[in-house]
Amino acid sequence: MAVAAQTSPPETSTFVPDVLGREDYRIISEMVDDGSRVLDLGCGRGTLIGWLEKKKGAQCRGVELSPKKVRTAVAAGLSVYQGDIDSGLADYPDGAFDYVVLSQTLQETRQPRNVLHEMMRVGRRAIVAFPNFGHWSSRLALLRTGRAPKTEHLPNEWYDTPNIHFVTIPDFEELIKEEELRVEKSYFLRRDRRIRFRPSLCADTAVYLLSK
Repeated sequence: MAVAAQTSPPETSTFVPDVLGREDYRIISEMVDDGSRVLDLGCGRGTLIGWLEKKKGAQCRGVELSPKKVRTAVAAGLSVYQGDIDSGLADYPDGAFDYVVLSQTLQETRQPRNVLHEMMRVGRRAIVAFPNFGHWSSRLALLRTGRAPKTEHLPNEWYDTPNIHFVTIPDFEELIKEEELRVEKSYFLRRDRRIRFRPSLCADTAVYLLSK
């Protein structure tokens, strides 16, 4: 009697659902070439680098300030160490990575311009994703209430938000020009949709691939 072939259960992971639920991570994974050397700044529990190692064969490192998140990442077998990216990346030589990623963290750094400098020093390319504080909902909230905007993508009160700098898409593009960086690719997102019309008003997240 023939034995029915056994089918393996679908491959699961603790980080794959998280990545699939974040359009900025999907965009970043499209930007990164297979087998690249990647440094993720403010990597959290290592969600993105775990995905890139598994799906892109990337050689990844991560830097994270939270000891708890570092322990979680290390327990998952990821190369993550505790560090403050505002203090610089002195542990890494020039051009050590193909890509340096800073996703949803730029606005939380004390010296974002210095962080960008360090990213371009240790990496051939930089990928920067950040929430656009110029989104129409933020503008409308400020106009209607006269208070610090509190919206769907900016849910914190002004006194407990991790955001220090309120950057908009035009602000960031002006900084890019001042630093004489080249934009290789840019994507503008609203939830899980890509925005092509008036992104500074309609996009809540921006993602840039930069090089010198």
